[in-house]
Amino acid sequence: MRRFITVLALFLIFVVPQAGATEAGWALLRNGGQIVFLVNANAPGTGDPANFDIENCRTQRNLSDRGRQQARRIGALFAARAETVEQVYSSRYCRALETARLAFGDRIVETLDALDSVLQDEEAAAEAKETVLELIRDYSGWGNLVLVTHPENIAAMVGITPREGEAIIVAPDENGIHTIGRIVFN
Repeated sequence: MRRFITVLALFLIFVVPQAGATEAGWALLRNGGQIVFLVNANAPGTGDPANFDIENCRTQRNLSDRGRQQARRIGALFAARAETVEQVYSSRYCRALETARLAFGDRIVETLDALDSVLQDEEAAAEAKETVLELIRDYSGWGNLVLVTHPENIAAMVGITPREGEAIIVAPDENGIHTIGRIVFN
């Protein structure tokens, strides 16, 4: 009985608030005009191989079959639960670009170098952050804007390290941007 109570308490502490946050996130997206950071779907491993080439997917960590299914599910959920996605920008990394295309289709997906992983280079990271902040500040569309990128980029922007396939909804403010919602797809 004691173990059951412990498991129940952990469930209530971790799962129920997450579900509430996810529902609040969908409520924001139903209104449209939101900016969403989306982490690429499941791509097993960490980092990229030493022979990494941005132009060659065979040299990168890529989506698994589970990741492809996850990306399609993300797109289906956006179609069913949110206002139209007006534009999608994606990192050029194959796992991010494939997530974007599987979820939202090729028609509205464009690559944006500033969404590429910026772990190694502080100067490039600062430039990328400024480019993304400018894009966010200038966005005034009626539909939602989705930025498919990497957990470390989102952490640098808002101080939250999301999981694969997680969405962080942000809004501009006088200091840059702040988080206004989250959606956990898993």
